[in-house]
Amino acid sequence: MITNSDNFTHRHHLPKRYTVMAEREFKVLLSTISNLSKNNNKTIFVGINGCQGSGKTTLADYLVCLLQEKHQLKAVSCSIDDFYLSKDNRLQLAHSIHPLLKTRGVPGTHNIPLLKQTLANFSKQKVNWRLTQFDKVTDNPKPEEQWPMINTKMDVVIIEGWCWGVPAQADNELIRPINAFEKEYDSTAKWRSYVNQQLKEYYLSLYNKMNLMVMLKAPSFNCVYQWRLEQEQKLSKTTHHSVMSENDIAQFIQYFQRLTEHALAVLPQQVDFLFELDKNRQITRTLSK
Repeated sequence: MITNSDNFTHRHHLPKRYTVMAEREFKVLLSTISNLSKNNNKTIFVGINGCQGSGKTTLADYLVCLLQEKHQLKAVSCSIDDFYLSKDNRLQLAHSIHPLLKTRGVPGTHNIPLLKQTLANFSKQKVNWRLTQFDKVTDNPKPEEQWPMINTKMDVVIIEGWCWGVPAQADNELIRPINAFEKEYDSTAKWRSYVNQQLKEYYLSLYNKMNLMVMLKAPSFNCVYQWRLEQEQKLSKTTHHSVMSENDIAQFIQYFQRLTEHALAVLPQQVDFLFELDKNRQITRTLSK
């Protein structure tokens, strides 16, 4: 018999040993989510943070599969990456605020009204509506008719994202550029100040809707380049469109360095479940509140 977990490993091209590891490492997390759902007459929101390539999407999908298969719960996962603004909308931000906002990724390049409405739909257990999806190859949201339909009430909603849960920095932390990219393209700190203000004004209230926060913690930002490269190589096997080169990736990840390093510094003390990873993405330590 083909199970959800069998489909999961096939979909992510994972060896069987992944599920063996996952059953061991995520058992308490799964039971905690299940108990939260069964003890509350409402939709439970679980947030997952982790830098690019850390395995957030894989973990979210695994949790959905097991919550459905082993705990008989209606569950779904989504990524904040699916809420990126269109190219045209980002171009408007680039013209009106700062040229770097043309590139998707940082807070301020997401469709916050749509994200708010989506969380409200799940919270109200609304049915028969479409969940947005973004196409990273075309760099635009997919056509609405291609968005998956949510046709049942959800017990658990898992939201993952590289900056999900990351708080704003103190103003004095914005003064000094964190890398050569910021020094050259954001010499006045206008871009990073705008991003930080977005976190304060719009993202924090969304994080507060999470009933549980999880972090996949990389050893350092140094791992991001290799992990992101692996993601792009995987994407190249599933599309006929061009994907980013190694040089493109090296440039692209500099957009994320500031908040990734900030997350590595502050989030471990704030999340409910912390999974520390080594450079091969193997879990070396697990901490929970």
